[in-house]
Amino acid sequence: MQTLFAFTGSESDNFKKDEKFLFNSIGKMSDLYLTILALFIELQKKANSKLERSQKKLLATEEDINPNRKFADNTVLELISNNATLKETIADRKLNCWDLDFEYVDIIYKTIIESDLYKDYMANGVSNFKEEKDFIIDVYTAFIAPNDKLFDYFEDKQITWVDDLPVINTAIVKKLNKLKPSKTEHFLMPTLYKDEEDKIFAKDLLLKTLLNTSKFSKEIDAKTTNWDSDRLASLDKVLLKMAICEFQKFPSIPVKVTINEYLEIAKQYSTPKSSVFINGILDKIVKEYNANNIHNKIGRGLM
Repeated sequence: MQTLFAFTGSESDNFKKDEKFLFNSIGKMSDLYLTILALFIELQKKANSKLERSQKKLLATEEDINPNRKFADNTVLELISNNATLKETIADRKLNCWDLDFEYVDIIYKTIIESDLYKDYMANGVSNFKEEKDFIIDVYTAFIAPNDKLFDYFEDKQITWVDDLPVINTAIVKKLNKLKPSKTEHFLMPTLYKDEEDKIFAKDLLLKTLLNTSKFSKEIDAKTTNWDSDRLASLDKVLLKMAICEFQKFPSIPVKVTINEYLEIAKQYSTPKSSVFINGILDKIVKEYNANNIHNKIGRGLM
């Protein structure tokens, strides 16, 4: 959607630069994922550093000398921090920005240790792996994922990360839920595509929409004769073209799946009335296809 929205060429163009833009944008999602995992590593470093400084106090108390190390030694944080493949990838891609922007680590750390969630966890004695993992997931969903300062920081670092953040937050929680002590080092590494077919679909949807943009525009215009073209949101037209492309060029994708997908995207990215408008236009198009017995889908129940 973003690539098509930014497109300013014609159907005769070479689309290599647009394809490159698409895959670079997708690749930025893994950068965000790794940056957040780097934050986990820094939070554990912060906890250990704080405990070490307390032990070196001239007038150290018994609590300073023998501190509660439960958070610093959390098994999940240990698995992340000791993952050599993960740390090497973060370093190679220069994604540990927290060394310079340490104030955000301080903000998140302070929020965590002042919370009742943290106090209950620390007071609870020895935990099993599931409890350790549940605590980290709770910390992430309560204090990291929704943090406004962190959101603004990510927006400043990479503008596309704002759109990627909900997807990455969900991916991290899923990854943490499936984490086990026996998992290999590569388990924590980001996977952008389910399989090679997934990647091919992204490329095909872009190119087939671009190659048929005039044809799809005429089809949309025929269904919006009562609409002033200036009132038709540019993004709505992009979403309609993508949906029509799926109707016509991807016979294995059910019509209902396509419609529901683009209605959800419209609700998130376009105008308040866009989803209703898009639903009406797509409904007209599908009825026309059915009446004329064209663009049938392969397989039972796909219409």
